[in-house]
Formats: sequence, structure tokens, C-alpha cells
Amino acid sequence: MLLIGLTGSIATGKSTISSLLKSSPYELPIVDADVLARKVVEPGTSGYNAIVKYFGPTTPDLLVEPSDSMPETGPNGKGRPLNRPALGKRVFGDGEQLQKDRAVLNGIVHPAVRKEMFKMVLGCYLRGHWAVVLDIPLLFESKLDRFCGVTMVVAVSDPEIQMKRLMDRDAHLSREDAENRVRSQTDVRVKAQRCIERGEGNGVVLWNDGSKEELEVKLDEAMKKMKERSPEWWSWVLLGCPPLAFAAALWRLWGNARINQRWEESQAAAKAKL
Repeated sequence: MLLIGLTGSIATGKSTISSLLKSSPYELPIVDADVLARKVVEPGTSGYNAIVKYFGPTTPDLLVEPSDSMPETGPNGKGRPLNRPALGKRVFGDGEQLQKDRAVLNGIVHPAVRKEMFKMVLGCYLRGHWAVVLDIPLLFESKLDRFCGVTMVVAVSDPEIQMKRLMDRDAHLSREDAENRVRSQTDVRVKAQRCIERGEGNGVVLWNDGSKEELEVKLDEAMKKMKERSPEWWSWVLLGCPPLAFAAALWRLWGNARINQRWEESQAAAKAKL
């Protein structure tokens, strides 16, 4: 089974591509890290309790305000949901404390998300899917790209396009808030370059500076090439022979480790020249 690691940055079009891959003619299962990240911090979960314990004392508006429709103990008696905009202000930005708080939040959420992702991927493998999409905003940062047969980055070449789309989508954000959210992630153009250096067949970059229709055409071309390299019959062979599937996964893991090592060495060399 082919693991397609889908990533991008905020407001570059990753969600659009995810929706297209989920629908006809592709109809691929999507493992959405953002959806799982919300699931693992629902009231009553260990993730929720850890966030409230750490951020609650210094974030008075951390939880949704009680109301007629939202009782003090929450809709299910396990607590009020997290106020995500308030939590976002605590972790998005360049300040030292913000970076520390972001690291704490990631340390709570990411392990729980990985566990849920593994269970979903295993289920897709057992059902015989030829491919599954791992929709992960922090694909490279979390090092989950090493498990993927193909990485796909949805990018824009002009930062202003990204800012405009973000502020159009989230009208409540000021420009400063939008800039903080963009800066909290790795520059999408760096992600695109990293994807390109994986080589043809291992990395796909979809430049999304134009219309949705143009993006759909680029996706269709990329998926046709991808399916030629990883036909559906191969997924059935791997399903019927688990040892072969395990060996193929190890081979991919080893190959990706080498690719990532070359990338890190090139980045270190570039910094040394500055």
C-alpha cells in the first residue's frame, strides 16, 4: 500500500487537494492529522486534561464560555471544549515563551495523533486499499515523511497570496495574527524544495498560485503518474504476503532516511556559508 504524505502550509490549498483525493475519481482514504488532533483533545481525553492543566492557570479564556447551550461541565459532563482561538494566541508566534508553549502543546498532541494514525493506516492496509493519504501539516517537521512512498506539497510561490487567502478565510484574524500563524510553520517554499530534491516519483509539488480548476488539472496529471508507478495489483500482493509488505516498508524507510540525511547535510552546508 502506498502512503502519500500530503502537506503544505496554512492557506496554500492543502485542504482542497485532500477533498479532491477523497472524492471521485480517486476515492482515497484520508488520514487527516488536523481531525485527529481535535479528536485527541476532546473533553475527557488525557490530551484535554494535560492542556487544561498546563495552559489553564495562565489562559483565563482557554475553555469555551458557559452559556444556555453550553453548561459549566460541558455537553457531555466531561468539561467545556477548548477555545481554539485563545489557545492559538498562546502558541503562534516567534517569541521564546510562545515557542516553549508550542513545544509543550505539540508534545501533548503529536504522540496521541500518531497512535490514531497508525490504527487508521493499519485498517486501510487490511481493507486492501492501493494507497492512503496522510494529510499532515507538519509532515517534515514531525519526520513522518520517512514512512511515505510519495510526499506531495501544495505550495504558493508568492507569500502575499498565502496571506490574502488566510485573511479571506479567517476574517477575524488581524494581519499580525495571520503573519504569526504563517511564521509558526516552515516556509512552504522550503517544503517544496525539499520535496523536489526527493526526486521524480518520490516527491510531487503542486503549485497553487492560480484557480482551483488549474490545481485540479495538476493533481490529475500527478495521480496518473503515481498510479503507473504503484499499480493497484501491487497492494493486493502486499496484502497477501505480509512479510513482503514489511520488507517493502523497511526498504522505503531506509531510502527516505538517506534522502533526509542528504537534505540536512545540504542545509547545514548552506548555513555554514552564511
